[in-house]
Amino acid sequence: MQVTHIWDKFNIYWYKVILFILLLGSSFSGFTQNTKRINLPVYDDNNVHYGFLLGGHSSKYRIQYNDAFVSQSFDSLHSIVPGNLGGFKLGFVVNFFLWQYLDFRILPTVGFYQNDLTYRFTDGTTIRELRDPTFVEVPLLFKYKSVRRGNTRMYLLGGISPSIRAAGKGEDDEEKLLIKSTNLSFEIGVGFDLYQELFKFSPELRYSYGLQNVLMDKKNSFSAGLRKVTSHNLTLYITFEGGPTEIKNLKGKR
Repeated sequence: MQVTHIWDKFNIYWYKVILFILLLGSSFSGFTQNTKRINLPVYDDNNVHYGFLLGGHSSKYRIQYNDAFVSQSFDSLHSIVPGNLGGFKLGFVVNFFLWQYLDFRILPTVGFYQNDLTYRFTDGTTIRELRDPTFVEVPLLFKYKSVRRGNTRMYLLGGISPSIRAAGKGEDDEEKLLIKSTNLSFEIGVGFDLYQELFKFSPELRYSYGLQNVLMDKKNSFSAGLRKVTSHNLTLYITFEGGPTEIKNLKGKR
């Protein structure tokens, strides 16, 4: 059976974390040049804010072998190796104020994914099985915010994200790895709200851990040696948010 160490789960994402830190550093350097001016002083008085988000992600399947994998019938298959591939996401932001330091966020998102498994055989040959589905996701997240300091505020995120497959070439082909059309993930993240003159800009890093086994019960040659397949991804988001007051001010300046 396959053994997975917690460090291995995050090792493939180290470059994303470094990029996120560099992005935050450049953002803070711009804000420190004008710390005396408070942007959007009444922004947090609005109960609802709207916006949109852009994201780039690294995604990967996590697999568990079944008992049949170590049987004699699989003696020619050496291993099954998940790949780590990139993609992007587009979505909207609806943020509800709950308490001074707590918000609830609904984030309808379209995610464009690529996931693959490479089947390595003892004779040196390999077979790559690529999945490229498009998912409609609806993360439901609680946002815990720190005290605002000047034009910056740190926050933490956590919640669940149900999703359904919208499209994917050959996803239901029985000669392919059969993956379910729905999924459920737990998401956790960290970010910074950076208040601009007319909107709020927020870089955010969010990790998604699949809770559901997405492998179909129906078996074929690609899934015969597998017991469980879950989705994992790390996404760097950039969100832009405004509100009724900010929209009114923007119209007044035209």
